[in-house]
Amino acid sequence: MGVRDAVEKGLKDTVANAAAEMLERGPEKNIDKMVSLLHKVVKDEDFINRLDFIYNEYRTNPANQKYIHDLLEHTDKKCLQKLFVNFFTNAAWYGINKRARYMVEEDTKIPFVILLSPSMRCNLRCTGCYAGDYSKKDDIPYAEVDRLVGEARDLGIYYMGILGGEPFLVDYMLDIYEKYNDVLFTPFSNGTLFDEKLADRLQKLGNVVTMFSLEGLEPQTDARRGPGTFAKVMQAMDLLRERGVLFGVSAATSRANLDSVVSDAFVDLIIAKGAKMIWYFMYMPVGDQPEVSLMLTPEQRLYLGQKTRQIRTAKPIFAIDFFNDAPYVGGCVAGKYYCHINAREDVEPCVFTHFACDNVKNKPLIEVFKAPFFKEIRRRQPYNRNLLQPCMMIDNPGVIREVVAKTGAYATHQTAERMVKDPAFMGQLDRLAADFQPAAEKAWQQEFHGTGNYTMSKG
Repeated sequence: MGVRDAVEKGLKDTVANAAAEMLERGPEKNIDKMVSLLHKVVKDEDFINRLDFIYNEYRTNPANQKYIHDLLEHTDKKCLQKLFVNFFTNAAWYGINKRARYMVEEDTKIPFVILLSPSMRCNLRCTGCYAGDYSKKDDIPYAEVDRLVGEARDLGIYYMGILGGEPFLVDYMLDIYEKYNDVLFTPFSNGTLFDEKLADRLQKLGNVVTMFSLEGLEPQTDARRGPGTFAKVMQAMDLLRERGVLFGVSAATSRANLDSVVSDAFVDLIIAKGAKMIWYFMYMPVGDQPEVSLMLTPEQRLYLGQKTRQIRTAKPIFAIDFFNDAPYVGGCVAGKYYCHINAREDVEPCVFTHFACDNVKNKPLIEVFKAPFFKEIRRRQPYNRNLLQPCMMIDNPGVIREVVAKTGAYATHQTAERMVKDPAFMGQLDRLAADFQPAAEKAWQQEFHGTGNYTMSKG
């Protein structure tokens, strides 16, 4: 880190720590003071605009007020400090300027977040999961994960999602979290390995926000993940809530569980358990046994987006729908704002897009972002003028075929080539896209007025 970077980061850390201390002393009376402080010291217009949007949502929405107060009053002091410094300061303030220099100086886009799978091992065998049978010898070694996280941080990436498999099977990741204590880590976990010892360690670390995978209530979760899984996740949530450790829920939606994961009963339950976020993903036809029939119907897919916006407005929890929220971020963000490094160290644009042109074994991470594969993906984004059809695999399947053909990308999973070489499967994807198009177009015109003029205030 250069002298200029060190000074800039130090000043921003000081401001973030002061804001966190101010809020800890009394959120209701000090939020206004904190916003005023940031307005005085922050000169970044984009950051201030984002701050003002959040502040306006807080001032005008009772559910958001309750959410912010609960977050500030019931979060462990260190965990709250790490959220402010690591995420809001390092990732979203200091890091954004650092990453932007690469675009100006080298025409290279550095993502906001990297998803990393240090292992594909898992103690569960969930229906439709892209993880298969892997052993410990297939894990990325500690020294290599250490290098990758260090290089990412040097590039200005201070937020990393940790996937698998089950990330808490990889014992050394706790040491990685401790070493890189200025980075915020989000492991996506099945929740079955949590005990008092692990919960205590996460409280001590402060910079780990776990996302627990659930399929809805107990019947839906246990049907896909195995009997007793739901109860173990509830116990894990209790352990973290009691310690003030931040966590959320990740829900994969399919035809089998949609009603459950968006129900008041489910959302109210996880809020009561202490979850601060819920992230909705759609079941995707990837992995060892891709099954298109499990995917949401066009009507269900749009209904999920409507319910997510309602939850975000009416419930004290932050909800994201990674497909239906695409209009708010300009379409697909794969290869632009995030990417995935799998357990073989192939760098994929998305956790569901199992193609790559580069492997980062013995290669600097920056070289991947400079390479033609990611630049070609970004050049084509958005893939559709209708941003409710953001995906190059299920909404615009011709794009993934063209990108693979042009860049020579190789399949990173044994079944991925079906998307570009199997006429029968390709036909299924084409029909899937065609079936969704009329419903998506109607929703685009009605809900987003068919333009790019939309804001988060719509939901």
